[in-house]
Parts: sequence; C-alpha cells; structure tokens
Amino acid sequence: MSDTATSSAKTRPEFRNIEFANLRTLRWPLASIASGMHRVSGAIMFFLMPFIIWMFDTSISSEISFGKFKAAFDVGMLGLPGFIWKLVTLGLIWAYLHHFIAGIRHLWMDTHHEQVSKEFGHQTAVAVIALTLGLTVILGAKLFGLY
Repeated sequence: MSDTATSSAKTRPEFRNIEFANLRTLRWPLASIASGMHRVSGAIMFFLMPFIIWMFDTSISSEISFGKFKAAFDVGMLGLPGFIWKLVTLGLIWAYLHHFIAGIRHLWMDTHHEQVSKEFGHQTAVAVIALTLGLTVILGAKLFGLY
C-alpha cells in the first residue's frame, strides 16, 4: 500500500457510540427534541394507563363514582392533595396532545418524504411544540378552574 492511501485512512473521522456523559454537550436540533418528546409522551401514556383507565371507569360508572372522581381532584386521594392529581392529569393532557400532533407530523413526513428538508423539519417541530404547549395551557387553565 502506498503512503498516501495509509495517510488518508488515518485522517478519516471516527464515529463512536454516544455515551450518556456526552449527551449534555451535544447540539440538539429542535426536530430531534420534538421527536424525543414524542417518544417520552408515548412512554408517559403507557405507564399511566392504569390511572387513565381508573379515571375513565370512575367518571362514567355511576353518580356516586363520579362524585368520588371529582373529590379526588378537589380534596385528593391516597394521601396526596388534589393539586397533585391535577398536575398528573395535566401531564397526561400534554402527553396526549404532543403524541397526537407529533404523530401527525411523523406520518406526513413518512408519506411525503421527497418534500422533507432540514428547514421543513425545523418548521414543523416549532409548530408541534407551539401547538402542544398552547393547547396544554388552554386545557390546563380549564382543569385548574381559571375559566
């Protein structure tokens, strides 16, 4: 092998696995943050599925169970005040909204892949995050009784 072939092989960049210690120093584009939040919102909904099922069952079973459901948010339950349960529900509202809106974004990008660019990814990530946070604030205000 010639010297030029070996010297060019030495200057090639090395790509190694990402370590958790380096995650803070990496540059995270907004599209990757939106995509990561899509995964986190799915995990939140999955792990809180028992709470979602309890809320649905208790709210529609009877008038007495609906009163119990309402009391959980007003007074509290399991030793936690109602404010905490409202925050958990607000987290679920955010998770559902983000997962739904980001899922539509991902489906659009999957079906129209020839139109996708970095700029489009950035713009749709901004739209997803803005829509999600705006709707969460509006529904959170309703949840906490501000209107």
